[in-house]
Amino acid sequence: MYRDDYERSGFGDRNTEDVWSKPVRAGKRTYFFDVKTTKGNNDYYLTITESKRRQEADGSFSFDKHKIFLYKEDFDKFVEGLQEVITYMKDNLLKDVPEHNGPSKEVSFDEL
Repeated sequence: MYRDDYERSGFGDRNTEDVWSKPVRAGKRTYFFDVKTTKGNNDYYLTITESKRRQEADGSFSFDKHKIFLYKEDFDKFVEGLQEVITYMKDNLLKDVPEHNGPSKEVSFDEL
């Protein structure tokens, strides 16, 4: 969880639990993939959070966060759409970007 979540009023009423989290640092941004349980702990869902550090006028820092909630019934369509967009971009818009030579793995939500 993120500190801001704990400080928000009503946080204690959420009754959800973090099951697993994977932070991915990418330049100035960090993406968090968090598996959570629903109320009653009888099902699971995924949140994808983009967090970007921002400097305020007074020199202090804050974080802009954007969150997507992804439910199991949408996993396949989400992955299909994401893969299609990435393929389109690589094939048509990013031809000069070298291919990643490391191990590749299809995105699969079956492991959740």
